[in-house]
Amino acid sequence: MKNVLLRALCPLLCWLLICFGVAAQTPAAGPLLTPEQFLGYQLGTRFTPHAELLRYVAHVVQHSPGRMQQQRYGRTYENRPLELVYVATPENLSHLDDIRRNNLRLAGLETGAAATKAPAVVWLSYNVHGNEAVSSEAVMQVLYDLANPAAAAVQAYLKNLVVIIDPCVNPDGRDRYAQWYNRVANQQPNASPLSWEHHEPWPGGRYNHYYFDLNRDWAWQTQQESRQRITVYNQWLPQVHADFHEMSPQAPYYFSPAAKPFHADLTDWQRKFQNVIGDYNRKVFDQHNWLYFTRETYDLFAPFYGDTWPAFNGAIGVTYEQGGGGSAGLSYVKTDGDTLTLAQRIEHHRATSLATLQAASDRHQELIREFQKFYTDARTKPRGEYKSYVLAGSADPGQVRALTQYLDRQQIRYGFASKRSRQPGYSYATGQQQTVQIEPQDVVISMYQPKSTLVKVLFEPQAQLEDSLTYDLTAWSLPYAFGLNGYALKNQLSVVGGQLSVVGGQLSVVSSGSKNEPSTNNRQLTTNATPYAYLARWNSLQDVRFLSGLMQQGVKLRVADEPFETEDQQYQRGTLIIPRTGNERLGARFDQLVRAQADSAGVTVQAVQSGLSTTGGDLGSRSVRPLKMPTVAVLAGPGIDATAFGEVWHFFEQQVGYPVTVLGTDYFSSVPLSKFDVLILPDGRYDDVLTDKALASVKTWVRGGGRLIALEGASRFLAGNKDFLLKTKATDSTATSKKKAPYAALRRYADAEREGIAERVQGSVFRVQLDNTHPLAFGYGTTYFALLRDVPNYQFLPKGGWNVGVLKKDSYAAGFAGRNTQRGLTDSFVLGTQDLGRGQVIYLADNPLFRAFWQGGKLLFGNAVFIVGQ
Repeated sequence: MKNVLLRALCPLLCWLLICFGVAAQTPAAGPLLTPEQFLGYQLGTRFTPHAELLRYVAHVVQHSPGRMQQQRYGRTYENRPLELVYVATPENLSHLDDIRRNNLRLAGLETGAAATKAPAVVWLSYNVHGNEAVSSEAVMQVLYDLANPAAAAVQAYLKNLVVIIDPCVNPDGRDRYAQWYNRVANQQPNASPLSWEHHEPWPGGRYNHYYFDLNRDWAWQTQQESRQRITVYNQWLPQVHADFHEMSPQAPYYFSPAAKPFHADLTDWQRKFQNVIGDYNRKVFDQHNWLYFTRETYDLFAPFYGDTWPAFNGAIGVTYEQGGGGSAGLSYVKTDGDTLTLAQRIEHHRATSLATLQAASDRHQELIREFQKFYTDARTKPRGEYKSYVLAGSADPGQVRALTQYLDRQQIRYGFASKRSRQPGYSYATGQQQTVQIEPQDVVISMYQPKSTLVKVLFEPQAQLEDSLTYDLTAWSLPYAFGLNGYALKNQLSVVGGQLSVVGGQLSVVSSGSKNEPSTNNRQLTTNATPYAYLARWNSLQDVRFLSGLMQQGVKLRVADEPFETEDQQYQRGTLIIPRTGNERLGARFDQLVRAQADSAGVTVQAVQSGLSTTGGDLGSRSVRPLKMPTVAVLAGPGIDATAFGEVWHFFEQQVGYPVTVLGTDYFSSVPLSKFDVLILPDGRYDDVLTDKALASVKTWVRGGGRLIALEGASRFLAGNKDFLLKTKATDSTATSKKKAPYAALRRYADAEREGIAERVQGSVFRVQLDNTHPLAFGYGTTYFALLRDVPNYQFLPKGGWNVGVLKKDSYAAGFAGRNTQRGLTDSFVLGTQDLGRGQVIYLADNPLFRAFWQGGKLLFGNAVFIVGQ
């Protein structure tokens, strides 16, 4: 009876410890329980909620004193805990921090001599996609295997390893899926694909709270979960990282070696070890006669993933894909007649988990040696033709500051140009090799540093693509993504350390011997306590955040539609003007609010003593118009791309802190649109969302003064509809095409996939020509780097519309674009506006918010919401 009572109380005690952020490290009474004994059901017979998963994790750790250690490394947006488990021999666990620091010394990221006779570090990540839920079921069995003293073979692996396990990378998505499935599942699982338990509703459990794909956020860390995880990852830099996934239930199992293309900067050793780990997995799968495939579909090219980003940080990165996913449920009849069960899926992931540990243990000395060599080569003989990357510091202080903060998170070292000089180099702005001007405040990233491989991957103008059949984007270079003027140089530059500060709207460097961390003291204000007005330049996301904060504090603002000069300072279109007039009701709080919001957003404001301009309109001119705080709504629900909606939602809530109302597609037709000033239509399929009646209501609202923002698929839907000026380009007739190429239809079946890419743009960068006199392009130069994932095959808008961003000839910058897409990528409309009654329609054929990492597009979206049409 006593043992039964202890067994019942143990999970509760463990959970209380977790709730209070205390890892369960002390020995526990009673035996170590299997997952089935602890949970009360056999693994594979239901989906375990995240809280129950962590209860079992705590139980195993508590019953493994001296061999396991638990760490809470963060929380999700929905406040679920994120946990890690460290597994090692008692000797290694007692020296865990020494092993971690030695690993950093091997990489040259910490000073001191590194021991080469050390355990290898293996990091296993489960359930990054919430509805690929087998991962976190399997990890409970893996943890039991690692804790079970009777599992002698598994215990032997630990003699050469420190194992770090993340049992659930995406708890919010997992619980969204598990709760739904457990709610709709029959008492006896229905294996028929027609049963509703195999048809997950919108938005599905794949994504995190903001519907971001966390497996595409490793390089960018736009999401809270990613930033917290990468902080710990960078404190360890493991030699092996394995990521566990699921794919279609019709597929068998995938493990390495990966498919082509391999990124050119993967070392020969990393390529070789893909085969080594693959061989260990193959032996297990062959022994059990389990079906599997390799070298197909899943490549190692783009740096966003849980296999590639670790690889560019010196690890062996591997992906495991089990057939199943959100549609498989507990039991699923495949088209071949076999029934796939959750229990089978668990066993496969368990097998590859242990095979990975065995491979790493057997080859741990080679892993340590090659890891050290990776970083030694990075510091002393970096790869590639370019040895320095330079970002012009004077162009956009806010964006430069955002970039350096990003580099800090990546452990990428940078400095500042020590003097003015002219250097031969590649200009990202022009796409040409030319002589470029380097200024003292320019940010310089040298390739002679530990993270130089990652630097090259993130900065190189054009990634070498060995095969155009790739899984994701083909261009992502940071100068394009941040919209900064940058250069790639073939020689090293001398640099100085220091801090960033902003004076008069210009970035400058304050020399210091400390780390090169951006200063947060960004304001410049006159000492006069009652200036006539404050001026803030309009250049970046930080400025949108500043505007958002002021509006919500009730501060009245104006915007300059024309350039002007005052008090020896030049200001461009889009400059925010915060006058004392109109804000009298705030009294002395007015100045405090402006200064506080400037500090919070990290922007510069300039206090001026007069409304007179020496050139351009005065501050009371008709070219300076008032801005109204808009009420904003965004559409979500079936028909809307979940990630596209999530990008908009995240922009408002996490990036600029502005209130937004989410409207469901299921009740949109009954919404009184008069309550809103701005309606955002994210990418999606609108045929069933905007019925004739609903679309007529939207047009009536726009004519009354509303502002409609249509992104990607929403623009495609509106194109050609009555009253909308956007039109697609005409295509060649079938008869004409046949006459030009009579044998075009005679194609080889085996070439179908490769021929298909001729019609695609695979995440490529193009220079969009901008009319920056239009409010939609305020804050930009004459071009904008757009990341195109589709061909914007639109005609220029006729009279009544404004072609603010267009593609002309020679607009290509980087990435892969199929040979048959060129016509659609020349002389095409990309973004612009049209008047409709008293309101406006804003078309954004490109997605300026893509995955929240395309920083250069966020000001465009801010213009659409806050500046255009007021």
